Amino acid sequence: MKVNSYMPKQINVVGAVLVRDGKILAAQRSQAMSLPGLWEFPGGKIEPGETPEQALAREMKEELLCDVTVGEHVETTAYEYDFGVVTLTTFYTQLVNGDPQLTEHSAIKWLAPAELRDVEWAPADVPAVDKLVRTASL
Repeated sequence: MKVNSYMPKQINVVGAVLVRDGKILAAQRSQAMSLPGLWEFPGGKIEPGETPEQALAREMKEELLCDVTVGEHVETTAYEYDFGVVTLTTFYTQLVNGDPQLTEHSAIKWLAPAELRDVEWAPADVPAVDKLVRTASL
């Protein structure tokens, strides 16, 4: 008898809790992305040989054309989607250079912690959103 040993694809990603003037940047996934229309903390996949912090700085430069410094860890969560298990690690970040520009996302919004639940977040991002709403100490 053969045992089904299906292992979902593991996808390790990082997200930026980018803070400016007490507000947090949320990015809406475009129709070309998986989970279109849902909101997320911008970021992306960790490449081989990168630390999560290096990956986040690179992704912010590629996706939003801005430079950030990566600060303390916010939350790490795993969520199983139909395409695999996403492990999302979020970090506080600060803008160093440039303003976020749309290249892949369909929209971005700066939200106060109390407004974070006003948009529909991708499931992997929800635990970090909940933590930010609870702590709201930016």
